[in-house]
Amino acid sequence: MIYNPKQLAGERAAEYVKDDMIVGLGTGSTAYFTIRKLGQRVAEGLKILGIPTSEQSKQQALAEHIPLIDFDQVTHIDLTIDGADEIDPAFNLTKGAGGALLREKIVAKNSASEIIVGDPTKWVKHLGASALPVEVVPFGWQATRQHLAKLGCMPLLRLASQGPYVTDNGNYILKCDFQEIVDPSTLEQEINKICGVVECGLFIGLACRIIIGHPDGTIEEKTL
Repeated sequence: MIYNPKQLAGERAAEYVKDDMIVGLGTGSTAYFTIRKLGQRVAEGLKILGIPTSEQSKQQALAEHIPLIDFDQVTHIDLTIDGADEIDPAFNLTKGAGGALLREKIVAKNSASEIIVGDPTKWVKHLGASALPVEVVPFGWQATRQHLAKLGCMPLLRLASQGPYVTDNGNYILKCDFQEIVDPSTLEQEINKICGVVECGLFIGLACRIIIGHPDGTIEEKTL
């Protein structure tokens, strides 16, 4: 029997959610299963409040009848469960393929802990095989692209069917191909210093637990 690794990881992570927690609800194909499982647990009596990281996860949470809350009503988040595009052995992450990197990072940085869920393809020796998403303001994005290119990448504007892809925050995304990211922490700082950059998809020092599902039905959990 072949199992869905994303479902295994997403549902296992939901087991870490306890009554009275404020939970950051991630975005993407693996976090989808976490939100679905939390919806089932809420229907069974689990008492939580959720903060979604995107309009997509917000709509799913509402459909699952998960009560939601905003930052003007809380001072902290107990636990965030989210996916990643890449995860290295030091738990550095690249995120943003789903276009929600800014809200994902705001939620993650305000969380006491973060669990990252995924399948075996997300675990890599070095970050950079996938293009790094960088969210930029639309005004002057061409100039911002030129400055990003000086860091050693080839930025390409992410497109949708009717033109540039627009994030939930009204911004554009530049896909930056670095091939291999040797020093993620320094690169994050260098990118975020560029005028016009809103946030980049490097997530450093935020994840405390990694849960990876495997097609054979096993679930691997890693902690630093």
